[in-house]
Amino acid sequence: MNAILGPTGGGKTSLLDVLAARKNPEGLSGTVLVNGKEQPRNFRLASGYVVQDDVIMGTLTVRENLEFSASLRLPMSVSKEEKSKRVNDIIEELGLTKCAETKIGTQFIRGVSGGERKRTNIGMELVTQPGVLFLDEPTTGLDATTAYAVIQHLARYFSIDISPGYHKKGRTIIFSIHQPRFTIFRQINRLHLLSLGETVYHGPADSALEYFSNIGYVCEEHNNPADFFLDTIILNQLAVTGGGKTKALDTVENGSFSRATELLTEVYKKSEAKRDLEIEAKKIMGVSSSGRRNRHADTQEISYATSFFQQLTAVSARAAKNIIRNPFVMVVQNVILLIFALLSGLIYFQLDNSRPEGIQNSHESANGFYRVSPYYFGKIICDLLPLRLFPTLIFTTITYWMIGLKPEATAYFIFVFTLVLTSFVTTGVAFAVSSSFKDLGVATIMSAMVFVLSMIFGGVLVNISSLPEWIQWIQYLSLFRYTINALSINEFVGQTFCDENNLFCIPGEAFLDSQGINYTTWGLWQNHAALAVIIVFFFTLAYIQLRRVPRYK
Repeated sequence: MNAILGPTGGGKTSLLDVLAARKNPEGLSGTVLVNGKEQPRNFRLASGYVVQDDVIMGTLTVRENLEFSASLRLPMSVSKEEKSKRVNDIIEELGLTKCAETKIGTQFIRGVSGGERKRTNIGMELVTQPGVLFLDEPTTGLDATTAYAVIQHLARYFSIDISPGYHKKGRTIIFSIHQPRFTIFRQINRLHLLSLGETVYHGPADSALEYFSNIGYVCEEHNNPADFFLDTIILNQLAVTGGGKTKALDTVENGSFSRATELLTEVYKKSEAKRDLEIEAKKIMGVSSSGRRNRHADTQEISYATSFFQQLTAVSARAAKNIIRNPFVMVVQNVILLIFALLSGLIYFQLDNSRPEGIQNSHESANGFYRVSPYYFGKIICDLLPLRLFPTLIFTTITYWMIGLKPEATAYFIFVFTLVLTSFVTTGVAFAVSSSFKDLGVATIMSAMVFVLSMIFGGVLVNISSLPEWIQWIQYLSLFRYTINALSINEFVGQTFCDENNLFCIPGEAFLDSQGINYTTWGLWQNHAALAVIIVFFFTLAYIQLRRVPRYK
C-alpha cells in the first residue's frame, strides 16, 4: 500500500499519472521502471487504474459491470466458467454480495451506495489481477466510515489472511490521497510526501514521524500523522515564502515555524534519507559506479487481451442493455417523437393540392475497455438502429399519410428513405463535433452553426435562385438542401395544381424549375448520393478525431 500524500496542487495526480504511463511524456524527464526494467509499451493494459470520478455504466448491475470488464480484459483462453468464478471472487472479497444484482444507478434509476459504487469501479480493474493498481483519490466523496471500508477491502484483497499475520500476494497498490483519517493511514506501508511538485519524504510510513522529528518538527501526542504532515508542509511553505497575512501565517509567526528558513523539499535533498534512497535506486536501475546502465530496456509491447470482434460484441451488447434500460431514451424520447409526429400531421392534415398555395406548404413540411474501433462501431450500431432508424420509420409513417402526400407506395418509401438518410447525416454531424471539441459549450455552438447555415441555404427560408450568383455555391454545403430537393422531386413530379374552376393550373415541374431543382430520375438519386457521401464523411471524420484523442489524461 503506497500512498502519495500532499496538499492540494502538490502534484499527487500528476506523479500518479506518470507512474501509470497515462501522462503525455512530452516535456518529462527521468525513468520509470517496472521490476527493474523500463516500462513496456502499453503498460496501461497490464496495470489497473481507478480514476477519481466513477465511469461505470449506471444502467447495469454490479455483476454485469464486472462481467463486462472480464469479457474484454481477460484473454480468450480463459473459459466462461473461470471468468464467472473470478467475478464472484471479486464480489465476495470487496463486500458486494448483497448488491451484486442491483443496478449502479442513474438520475432516473435508484442504485447502490457511494461506497458500493466505488468498490465496483475498483473491482472492474481487479478482474485482470494486475500486478500494480493505481487509484486517484479513491476516498473522495465518501464519508469517513465508507472511505475506511474501501481502503480496508483493498488491503485485504492484496493479501491472504493466514492468522496471526498476513502473507502478501506480491502485488502493489499506489494511490493518491489528500488527508486520510488515522485508521486509513495505518493501512499504508510506504509514504511519498509532496510539496510544490517535489519530494518531502519517501520511505516507510511508520518511519516518517521519526524523520520529521530529526529535522525539528515533532508531532504532538494524539495527533493524526497525516494531518501533521500536511499542516507541517503548508505552514513551512508559508513561513519560507510568505503568502500574505492569513490566520495560518499568524500561526506560523507565533509558533515554532517562525524559525523555518528552508523549504522541506530542500531539507530532504540534503538528508541521509535521500542519499539512502539514491543508493537503493541505483541498485534497482543497475547503474554501475561509472554511471552506466547494466540492464537493457524492456521494450516488449503489451497487446489487447481480446480480438476486435469480441470487443465489438461486448461493447454493442452493453450499449444495447443501456438503451433498453434507460427510460429517458426508450420512453420519453419516443413519446415526444410520437407527439411531434401527430402535431405535424394535424398542422398539415390532408393538404389541399387543388390550390397553388398548397405547393409552398408541402415544401416547408419536409424539414427534418477496448480499442477505439469496436467502441465506435458498437456506438454506431446501437445508435443508428434503435435511436435513429426505428423512430424515423414511426415518424414518417404517421406524418406521410396524415399530411396527405402523394398516395403512392413508391413515393412513400422514397420519403422514408430520404428522411432516414437525413437522420443519419445529423447523427454524423453530432458524432464529428462531439469528438472534435472537448468543451460542451463550443461543441453546441459549432453544431448550431452547422444546422443554422444548412437551414438558411436549404431553400426553405429563401429561394436560392434569387440570391446573387457569387453566394449561391453555399447551397452545396447545406445538409438539408439535398433532403429538400429529394422530397420536392418525390412529391411534385407528375402532379398538377389548379384553382377551383380549373382555369389556372401549375404543373409541379414548373415549381421545381422555379426553385432550380433538377427533377429528373438522376436528379432525385443524385441528392440521395450526396446525402450518403455526407454521412460517410462525417462518420469517418468522427472516427479520425476519436483516434486522435490522446491516451493520456
